[in-house]
Amino acid sequence: MGQISTMSEPASRTVALPTLAATEALAAGIAAMARPGDCILLEGPLGAGKTAFARAFLRAAADDSALEVPSPSFTLVQIYETRIGPVFHYDLWRLDGSASLAELDWDDALDSIVLVEWPDRLGPLRPEDALTIAFRLRDEEAREAVLTGWEGRLPSSWSGSSGPPVAAPTGGGGPDKPGHNKKGNAGHDEGGA
Repeated sequence: MGQISTMSEPASRTVALPTLAATEALAAGIAAMARPGDCILLEGPLGAGKTAFARAFLRAAADDSALEVPSPSFTLVQIYETRIGPVFHYDLWRLDGSASLAELDWDDALDSIVLVEWPDRLGPLRPEDALTIAFRLRDEEAREAVLTGWEGRLPSSWSGSSGPPVAAPTGGGGPDKPGHNKKGNAGHDEGGA
C-alpha cells in the first residue's frame, strides 16, 4: 500500500493597494529583497497594475525615480542595469508560447533578476521558485495583490491591509507625467499591455 503525498500549496499573502503609491511601495519593498536568480511573475487583467508595479520596481532597483521605463509590449524584453544587477523586464502579451523565449535570452536572463508580465505564456518554462504577484481590480482605483512564493523572505507584516510603508509623495507628476491616467489622477494605468 503506497503513501499518499500531501503536496501543500505555497502560502500566499494578500496586500491591499488602495493607491498607486501603495503599489509603488510594494514594488520598492520587493526590489529591496530581490537578488540575482530571482524571477517575479506579474499576473492580472489589463489595467490591474502590472506595468505600474514593474516601473516602480525598476526605478527603485536603479535608485532613479525618473528612469524611463517603456512597456516592452512590442520589444517583448527590456534590459536595465540597476544597483542590484541586470533586470530583464519581459512583457509576453504578444507571445504565442514558450518556444520563442530562446530568441529573447530567457536562459541567460535567469541568472539575473527577471520581471515577467503575462507569465501564463511561459508554459513549462515557468520557474517553480518564482514570486508570483497576482493583481486584482477592486473599487475605483484600488487594487489588491496576492503574493505567492519566496517562502520565508517576505515580511510577515505584509498581509491584509498593511503592505510595505507608503512614502509621502515627493512632488512631480501631473496629467502629462508617467504614473497618471488620462483623467490626470494618480492611478494604476498600465500604459501598455
